[in-house]
Parts: sequence; C-alpha cells; structure tokens
Amino acid sequence: MADRPSRFARRAVAVCLLLVAAGLPGRPPETTTTDTTRPTVLRMLQLNLCNSGRAGCYTGRSMAVAAEVIDTEAPDLVTLNEICQGDVPALRRVFEAVHRGRSVVSAFQAAGDRPSGADTRCRNGQPYGVGLLARVRTPDTTGGVYRGIHPTQDLADPEERAWLCVDVDRRLLACTTHLANTSYRVALAQCGHLLDTILPTIRGGTGAVLAGDLNLRAGVDPDVRSCTPAGHQRVDDGALQHIVATVGVTICCHRPVPMREATDHPGLLATLVVEDRPPT
Repeated sequence: MADRPSRFARRAVAVCLLLVAAGLPGRPPETTTTDTTRPTVLRMLQLNLCNSGRAGCYTGRSMAVAAEVIDTEAPDLVTLNEICQGDVPALRRVFEAVHRGRSVVSAFQAAGDRPSGADTRCRNGQPYGVGLLARVRTPDTTGGVYRGIHPTQDLADPEERAWLCVDVDRRLLACTTHLANTSYRVALAQCGHLLDTILPTIRGGTGAVLAGDLNLRAGVDPDVRSCTPAGHQRVDDGALQHIVATVGVTICCHRPVPMREATDHPGLLATLVVEDRPPT
C-alpha cells in the first residue's frame, strides 16, 4: 500500500519516544509471532575488539570486557571487528547465556591475505576477520549467511578487507565490515560498493542494517555520508564506527559503551525498530 512507509514511520517514532522516555536503549519487550503489525525492536551492539594480537591496540583484555558488556547490555545483534575465529564461539556462549532458551546463530568471515592468497591470521594462528551474533525466533527462519571480500582493496596493504551478512528471520539483513585503514579513498569505495551494490542485491525487499568500523568520519574529507545512500539513516560513535540502516529500519537511539581501555574503540549500542513487513 502506498501509505505504508508513513504509517511505519509514525509507529517507529512512537516506539522511539517510549524508549527514550524510559532512558533506553534498554532491553525491548518480546515481539510475539502473531502480532504481524507491530514493529520489532532490537538492540544492536558494534564492537571492535582489536584482538589479533598483532596491532598496537591489543591489550589481551578485550574479550573479557566484551563478554561483560554483552551480559550487561543483552543485545539481540552483535557485530564484531578485528577478532580471531575462535572469539566467535567464545562470545556466542555468553550470548546464549543472555538469551537462555532462545535460538542463536553466529557467523565469521576471515579477511584475505594478499601475499599468501589465504586468510589473514591472528598471532595465535587462527583466521582473523569479522563476526556476527544474532538472536532469532527459530534456527529454521534464518534466511542464510552471505560473505565476501571487497573488490576494491589497498594494494599496499596485505590485508584484504571482508564483509559479512546474516539474514535474521527473513525480515532483517544484519551486516558488518571492517574497512581499509590505510586509505580513506579505498574505504569510501568499499563503503559505497557494500551499501549501493552488495546489500541491495542480497536483501531484496527486506530491511538491512550495517554496523562496523568503517574507518571514515562524518564532517571530514572524504565524508562517510557521501557513501550513505539517500533514505538511509546513520549514527556513529563520534569517530570511526557507524551503524547504517535502510528504509524499513529506524535507528531509534544510540550511545557509546565504555570498554575500559581494553581496545581502542568504545562499543556502539543502538536500538532498531524494524518493520515486520518489507515496505512496498
């Protein structure tokens, strides 16, 4: 129907006002499967853990702090940057404990290593890359996992940057990436290709949200807003981490989450209001 986007916008604003009045982002109420007209409220947490063991920001404490933050904030979606493959199942156990009795999915995508043609590795030998945790209604409603390596890379950097998406209940495409930190222009190209080409190709009519360390800022050249398509909503941590939502998803409110200097980035927590039916 032609007026659905405006109706959803009004519902989303009403939900946001209630959440803000309650001092949120806080844990949202459960959405029942029979209430098909009620927007779904989800909490999304973006974390860059700097856990490769190779970078100067490595402290060895970020996993413990991340586990505490997940336990305290109880997000429905967690996007993870600069992690080792084994970090995903470790944090999934914490995530499952938070969402006890509910279904959880997880995914990992390694960054490429140009010189070897294999994966970039953490100091412990595990593949290094990005990950995602999601609470779902049932595992059978997960529409799939999508992943890849960005076609544009900084040829002076051996690390080939990756992206990862999980289709959550066939009603939200949740994605993460960690863009180039050696060239702002390359990061901008990666951002634009992901938001303009990759996400529209795989999401269909479903709303999508991208969270990650984009290594781009707002208000400087190049400006992250130049790779954000019209109609998309974007929030950030005041620096390099961003959450970008398509039509059909409203970012209600957001705030940084202290990581106690365990990594060089705060967490970024946002509340999403997702239209149950894709806009037409």
